Amino acid sequence: MVENARTLASALGVRGYHIVSGGTDNHLMLVDLRNKSLTGKVAEQVLDRAGITVNKNTVPRETQSPFVTSGIRIGTPAVTTRGMGGDAMERIASLIDRVLSAPDDTNVIAAVKAEVKSLADEFPLYHAV
Repeated sequence: MVENARTLASALGVRGYHIVSGGTDNHLMLVDLRNKSLTGKVAEQVLDRAGITVNKNTVPRETQSPFVTSGIRIGTPAVTTRGMGGDAMERIASLIDRVLSAPDDTNVIAAVKAEVKSLADEFPLYHAV
């Protein structure tokens, strides 16, 4: 889980996302979205529509209310439990970036949602016996 979180944090960082504390030492990361001109609330909602679950979260030196926030919290336990590894973390970072780069584009959101479903289908929760 920690290795996946580090890979995901790094892949988001390469795409210009500010990872609070510069990375992670556990299964979670906090992403400050102020440089992307997005709020945590908007990011949480638009990513949810694309099938990606994150939580809005306050960040250091927060400028928004706790109900809006300037960041999101992302964790890797659920995807790691499904058997996803580094390559999948790179794909997830790309999917997150595509949605957050075009939060009002319903076509992008729909395309990413289809890719999220395909990725999840590659790593089923349960194997048929």
